[in-house]
Amino acid sequence: MDFGSTFTKAALVDTASGELLATGAHPTTIDTDVLDGWDATKRGLDQNAGISGGVDIPVLACSSAGGGLRIAVVGNEELVSAEAGRRVALSSGGRVVHVSSEAVNLGDLRTSAPDVVLLVGGTDGGNAEMLLANASALAAARWSKPVVVAGNQDAADEIRALFREKQIPHALADNVVPQIGVLEPHSARTAIRGMFITHVIGGKHLSKRADFTAMVKGATPDIVLTAVELLANGLGAEEPGVGDVVVLDIGGATTDVHSVVAMDPEDSGLSREVVAATPVSRTVEGDLGMRWSAVSTVEAALGDGLHVTPALMSAAQARVDDPGMLPSTAAEKAADLALAAAAATLAVRRHSGRQRVVFSPDGRLVERTGKDLREVDLLVGSGGVLRHSSKAEALGVLGAATGSSVEGGWLVPRDPRLVIDDDYVLAAVGLVAQEHPVAAHRLASRLWRGGPDAD
Repeated sequence: MDFGSTFTKAALVDTASGELLATGAHPTTIDTDVLDGWDATKRGLDQNAGISGGVDIPVLACSSAGGGLRIAVVGNEELVSAEAGRRVALSSGGRVVHVSSEAVNLGDLRTSAPDVVLLVGGTDGGNAEMLLANASALAAARWSKPVVVAGNQDAADEIRALFREKQIPHALADNVVPQIGVLEPHSARTAIRGMFITHVIGGKHLSKRADFTAMVKGATPDIVLTAVELLANGLGAEEPGVGDVVVLDIGGATTDVHSVVAMDPEDSGLSREVVAATPVSRTVEGDLGMRWSAVSTVEAALGDGLHVTPALMSAAQARVDDPGMLPSTAAEKAADLALAAAAATLAVRRHSGRQRVVFSPDGRLVERTGKDLREVDLLVGSGGVLRHSSKAEALGVLGAATGSSVEGGWLVPRDPRLVIDDDYVLAAVGLVAQEHPVAAHRLASRLWRGGPDAD
């Protein structure tokens, strides 16, 4: 189950074979109780699968309803710990609503209304002064929301004692930047997921029923990223992965990009980044989307020099004015596809790295930043605009974001295989992966094998 901001989606999976037995969806009932929508979805799912009443089927769920997971990052240096914390927050499935460097501003922090605060700062064995000062400020303010501490380990015991004294819910994780140039997100990502399940899901009051909190295993983007990792890496020689993967999810308000790409150690000499890129990453573009962000999508496309027709801006405004709009004419459909292509192109460029020629005292140099996606093997498209378009139209949207001759030095995928997650199986793969990894791998194989009707 995926409790989305707009739709609640469900997939019935045979955990022995990995077979997709049925799918279903219902508008998310955020105004009443989200499980009202689940009850309606389950009735349709049971009917599609031919299941009679009384069959007890375990339910695993993820959620982005009610605004999803809102994360604030409090760090030391803007270009080091704060940036590292922002990347970790995104890979944990959160929407980053606040980033501060140096001394925390409690007023701004409260205004951003985060569900979780990620407190970072300092390399291990380095300066812990600012990390301790920010922890002390949160303690003095009796901060009530959960805090994940992932900074200089020398300060961990002192911060633990401080937060326990003030009864601040917290979790201690490994340092996200143990040394300059190294980013270690895994421990903090696990801690954030735990905080989301323990403290955030119930706190959003999305349901009065206890079974809701019992079924939710994580934030939807975090679960999807788990699926992308399985898709890329596989489980071993008998259940191999497909190699480098990018997943592009075009939504009404945001466009998300997930990637798992093997890093080339030889590239490190070309990059000047203080915080290194990581194999597993996610970015969220809050100004790129099909409805609520349609106008800013067109503005961003114009700003980046993409070809945009004059009529697209008025079409975008109509979608902002009526986010529930469904295209009913050829012109409206064409406008949706144009918006999707712009969002896809910009989001993939922002997620990828960039290569430029720079001049220094040492002469002409090639400088590379970010993540090199040029050799990506598979690009998976997700989102309603793709699932509800023809195959040729959907693949055309994805194709707009790729190519071997992209101007500007963007290191985007050059010639990946393009597929659409028509049945929305990625969330199901991520949910099943922990307890039934082989079944999850087989379910994921629908994507690279082109679905059940492929040759």
